[in-house]
Amino acid sequence: MSELITAELVDLDLSAATKDAAARSLAERMVAADRVTDLDGFLADVAAREAQMPTGLDGGIGIPHCRSEHVSAPTLAFGRSAAGIDFGAADGPADLIFLIAAPAGADDDHLTILSALARRLMDPEFTAALRAGTDPGAVAALIRGEQPTENPDPDPEPEEDDSTAAAPFRIVAVTSCPTGIAHTYMAAESLAAAGRAEGVEVTVETQGSAGFKKLDPAVVAAADAVIWAHDVEVREKGRFRGKPLVDVGVKAGINRPAELIAEARRKAERGEIAAVSEDGGSTDSGDGDGGGSGTDHAHFGVRLRTYLMSGVSYMVPFVAAGGLLIALSFAIGGYEIASAKSVADHFIWGEADSWAALLNQIGSAAFAFLVPVLAGYIAYGMADRPALVPGFVGGAIALTVNAGFLGGLVAGLLAGAVVMAIQRVPVHATLRGIMPVLVIPLIASAVVGFLMFIVVGKPIASLQNALTDWLNGLSGSNAVILGVVLGLMMCFDMGGPLNKVAYAFAVGGLADPTDGSLKVMAAVMAAGMVPPLAMALATTVRKKLFTKTERENGRAAWVLGASFITEGAIPFAAADPLRVIPSVMAGGAVTGALSMAFGATLRAPHGGVFVVPLIGQPFLYLLAIAAGTLVATALVVLLKGARRTASDPAGEAEATGSDDSRVTVAA
Repeated sequence: MSELITAELVDLDLSAATKDAAARSLAERMVAADRVTDLDGFLADVAAREAQMPTGLDGGIGIPHCRSEHVSAPTLAFGRSAAGIDFGAADGPADLIFLIAAPAGADDDHLTILSALARRLMDPEFTAALRAGTDPGAVAALIRGEQPTENPDPDPEPEEDDSTAAAPFRIVAVTSCPTGIAHTYMAAESLAAAGRAEGVEVTVETQGSAGFKKLDPAVVAAADAVIWAHDVEVREKGRFRGKPLVDVGVKAGINRPAELIAEARRKAERGEIAAVSEDGGSTDSGDGDGGGSGTDHAHFGVRLRTYLMSGVSYMVPFVAAGGLLIALSFAIGGYEIASAKSVADHFIWGEADSWAALLNQIGSAAFAFLVPVLAGYIAYGMADRPALVPGFVGGAIALTVNAGFLGGLVAGLLAGAVVMAIQRVPVHATLRGIMPVLVIPLIASAVVGFLMFIVVGKPIASLQNALTDWLNGLSGSNAVILGVVLGLMMCFDMGGPLNKVAYAFAVGGLADPTDGSLKVMAAVMAAGMVPPLAMALATTVRKKLFTKTERENGRAAWVLGASFITEGAIPFAAADPLRVIPSVMAGGAVTGALSMAFGATLRAPHGGVFVVPLIGQPFLYLLAIAAGTLVATALVVLLKGARRTASDPAGEAEATGSDDSRVTVAA
């Protein structure tokens, strides 16, 4: 295994002024070391991870990190900034920046090394040594753990053996983060260190990418309280029922461990017991910092959005695979290939139509899972694994009664709610083992099936039919207004919840395509291409308004926009949201409106310009995209230019300067 970090991957005089520039500077070292194969692709993955949650930590540390298919070997690059770089930490800029790159399929040994680094960042002796180091090779060796950060005491005093001392307060904790590389293990180390300082026995289970080793049941049973510091769902929650619980986000575990331990002790003293279901959530209110993915203590609207996004996120791979296979079949065999005989009965190896029919039927099989998967994983987001079966069953019934996409949404919510209700019923200890795998799926499936077949299925089917008829009848101003709304949604958060809602609405119509639903799909994809294309064009025509890093991101945005990857505009929106987001929203609205007005249709759920042959009215469709891109570009240039004009001449120097050199502005 190659070394995680070498001297060539250490920059003790990092001159970048922004986090994007810092990431690029360190990533360039990874490229030079043959650890990263595609610089722009890797940086896009880093930016996408950064958009989920800032990676700055208290204590002057920034840890941008991601998994990426563009990483050939687990790699760590380190930079030390004299001026400090803002990574979103509450206590200010970071001077120690670690860029962690993990391959998409990294093995446990590699990820264990990365987690060990995350733990060491909680050691003040380690960070002090990093700040004092003068030789890149020595600093690399220190990070690899080849140099001690402090000399052991040669003559330690023996510990007192006080067998009569009171047993320490015991806490079990679970930490997890979306990537499972850094925050998971830093929170674990932070909690453990705070426990040692407070005389509290803290045992932590890290549910990260390096593996998931459950706490000893005896340790859990003996614990006086539980802390969950997580941003993704805690696995097998039922183990912790009957204990006082503190439920917070992972960054609270890193930044405020002593407070969490103190709160756990207070809850234990008051006898507050959290209602943790066998495999579901908790009713603990937490204390902020965004509690994990369960969002059990969040407002109902936030929880509902989380449940729906869970279903949509699992559905999207089926959409991409099935939709593109269907689109490819149309490109080879034409739209009439959808009515071809089953390839199981009729397949000729040398006939193009047979291959087109094969692709179409495979894609159609994948598409048949859209509604069940949507329903199943909405239910899963609400009540964990026991809700999967009733969710899938409800989604399948939604298709049977022609309730479609809306029926899937309702079935998923019903399944989750029914399972959550069953989980609240107290049962004898002898039944708990079979509840998640037998009793709950059995009862919940029967209840959800009854509700979908007898009670709500037909009304939802009627509503679905009405929506379909409305889409088919769209013309004139109604179609344009819908195009405007969809365009605004696609461009507001560029891959976030509103974007996903609009996309899911469009994809849902492809399960039973009509002229209206195909127009909606075309408008959604066209509008989603506008933000990255607009930023690419703006960085080309008015380079002086953008930093060097932004101009480089702009070159990558051409490909991302053409491929319908709206997230390509996220780095620009994050750097200047008040000017970029309104501009691209206006452009998206124009494109959506024009696409609907032109009557453009699309049968593929993805692909960008690469599926233009499958688009109805392709030239007008491209015209709509071009018009929206020009509008967004003009607004971005106008707003950024106005800011520059309003600033003093030093502002111009800063705008035209490179990210790789800081500009000193005289008073």
